[in-house]
Amino acid sequence: MQQRVIAHRVISRAFQLALRTPVRRHSAPAVPGPVRFLVMDLHEKGGSVRSNLLLAGGLAREHPVEVLSLFVADEESFYAVPPGVTTRVLDDRRTSTRKGRLQRLASRVPSILLHPEDRSRDSFTLWTDIQAIRALRQLDGGWLVTTRPALHLVAARFAPPGVVVIAREHDNFTKIRAAVRQDLRDLAHGLDGLSVLTLADEHDYQDLLGPYGVDVFQAPNALDPLPGDPARGRSTVVLAAGRLTVQKGFDLLIDAFAPVAQRHPDWRLRIFGDGPRRPELEAQVSALGLDGVVQLLPATRQIGQEMAQAGIFVLSSRFEGFGRVVLESLSKALPVVSFDCPRGPGEIISPGRDGLLVPAEDVEALSAAILELIEDEPLRRRLGDAGPAKAAQYDLPTISARWVRELASLVDRRGAPR
Repeated sequence: MQQRVIAHRVISRAFQLALRTPVRRHSAPAVPGPVRFLVMDLHEKGGSVRSNLLLAGGLAREHPVEVLSLFVADEESFYAVPPGVTTRVLDDRRTSTRKGRLQRLASRVPSILLHPEDRSRDSFTLWTDIQAIRALRQLDGGWLVTTRPALHLVAARFAPPGVVVIAREHDNFTKIRAAVRQDLRDLAHGLDGLSVLTLADEHDYQDLLGPYGVDVFQAPNALDPLPGDPARGRSTVVLAAGRLTVQKGFDLLIDAFAPVAQRHPDWRLRIFGDGPRRPELEAQVSALGLDGVVQLLPATRQIGQEMAQAGIFVLSSRFEGFGRVVLESLSKALPVVSFDCPRGPGEIISPGRDGLLVPAEDVEALSAAILELIEDEPLRRRLGDAGPAKAAQYDLPTISARWVRELASLVDRRGAPR
């Protein structure tokens, strides 16, 4: 892997030189323009896509906003594009799209610019590289918000000097690999700002990039009001939601629910989500004799209505970037039990006031906390009642205003008018 990383650095630098790309510096004057978001796949299901679209909609009240999607594969977007936000797809992979010979050939060649340690590198191709560089070199100013480490690095190399580049990081610092951290530090001169979701990440990234002139700031995910009534507190459903991946820890939750089901056979666990771990989780449910008690349901756009009909929400992740689904549950007055995993839930939940926290990956503690809420209805109701006030601290106007101030500050630092 080390050889691949070194080769990637050499090739990326060679591309810069061959294209005569000016080196970005914090001292270069900023050029006025719109706010643009650079995302991987606009049509992808996932919290980061939803979060970026929500923020784009909030900023569209103050600035022109465009979302650039490196590619799309699905015919339709899972999430609606907010009013006032325009979109542009650089590599359209939908079956309904006609493709030229060059595109077909370049689409068969793996990416050479995306960092070799990016988890989604296999989704990128040489055609994606070509379209990304072309789009970046054509930017005429404004702000560019990149949304994953590999895109931070590409923008730091190839965005024009007059563009203010802000890396918006969704993953927590501990999950960013050492080689990627080193490249971020080496290319810090090309990044104006870096936004993170938690205070812990702000501290770590400040140590990494602050000495090199990058403005590191914390701006949590905004909360999108969900449809549906508040939870009524009388349901016998434990709810969980997220991608069916190792990260989300639904295997731990299913294990934790087994003793709950024995003690309270009228309670059910409903998990909403899609992903590669479905076969393993279905087998686990059957092996524990929980068929009909634990339900694995497809991802839904109606999660607000599902929360309104639940009694408890559980976050069982091994790690998180933030854990916005916790906020969504709090907004619905739905009491929350969560692992105190790195990072996010511990900064959102005030234990005993608006939710319960248990040690990360401690299945017995998770089971005990669920049982505590089931068997203590006054506690369940008290935690639920406190949720909406906590969630209100993360509403879209509040988070958007923080971003608007930061955008202005970064331009002022460059010494150019907005």
